[in-house]
Amino acid sequence: MTSPSARRPEQPDPGTVRLPPVQPEHAPDDTGPIPIVGARPAPPPPGTGPLPTPPRPAAARQAPSEPVPAAAPEQSPELTEELPVTEQPPAAPSSGRAGRNLGAAIGVGLGLGAIIVASLLVYRPAFLVVVLAAVLVGVVELTRAVQAGDFRPPLVPVVVGAVAMIALAWTRGSTGLVVGFLLTVLAVVLWRLADGPGDYLRDAASGVLVALYVPFLAGFAVLLLVPDDGVARVLVFIATVVCNDVGGYAAGVLFGKHPMAPRISPKKSWEGMAGSIVACVLCASLILFFTFHAAWWAGLVFGTAMAVSATIGDLGESLIKRDLGIKDMGHLLPGHGGIMDRLDSLLPSAALAYLLLSVFAPV
Repeated sequence: MTSPSARRPEQPDPGTVRLPPVQPEHAPDDTGPIPIVGARPAPPPPGTGPLPTPPRPAAARQAPSEPVPAAAPEQSPELTEELPVTEQPPAAPSSGRAGRNLGAAIGVGLGLGAIIVASLLVYRPAFLVVVLAAVLVGVVELTRAVQAGDFRPPLVPVVVGAVAMIALAWTRGSTGLVVGFLLTVLAVVLWRLADGPGDYLRDAASGVLVALYVPFLAGFAVLLLVPDDGVARVLVFIATVVCNDVGGYAAGVLFGKHPMAPRISPKKSWEGMAGSIVACVLCASLILFFTFHAAWWAGLVFGTAMAVSATIGDLGESLIKRDLGIKDMGHLLPGHGGIMDRLDSLLPSAALAYLLLSVFAPV
């Protein structure tokens, strides 16, 4: 028999799991807590989250008594991001609230007006030369501008067609203008065939657009000149469109607060539109009443229609420039841009003026 002292050590129960003893996070050297040495704060207890960010020193904060400078009004980021780089509002504009060199714009505008009036009063057919020169430059500017959008309109047939449309409008009237436009469209379509089928439709369509937008609409200004009182008809048309620009500019600078089409023309406002209508109605009413002896309401209708058509023409050209990512169609006229930047409101208004004057002052 084995003695009790020779027994093997007692084995643990197989169903019992022994856990290792939990060691403290910091092994104490004595019976008291570990002292904190230095100015560094102790770590937070478990479960309390990170320490709060300490406040900035008082010297880094702006004193409440100091007035905070008012920020300059800026375009909404959602709107400016939609505009081309060339149309982003400048950080510190130096040319006035309207965003252009006012002195140069006034000087160039007066010079162009003097040329037009002199051509009408001295020798009436000389106005045809002025119109043709403006049309040819406008065709070249618009053709080069649309090339920024990878369009390649045929230039030669449009230029030849522009000369034909102006000449036929003067010699054959409205029928000659329409025939000249149709022949120009046919020439554009056939001319583009020589470059092959690649991008044929877009290039031919852009050429038709240039022919329609510039020489065809300008032909209505020539049709206004054809009657015996054609000088007065052209003058009331041009003077009313000029009043649209002047009235809209003045009212927009003084009272403009509500943008009309911020994604197309950020500086155009509804207050400026109201100023355009008032100026156009006053100008048209005076000229139509004393020159054509028209009814009092004719000036109201004519002036309002001219303000609307001129504004639509301006917005239409601005929409094309936004799509192409350019600011101006050209740089020929200081303070204005290119010729097309001055013709944008005149071209659609010429067609509408021809239609309205044929009703209010029939030949």
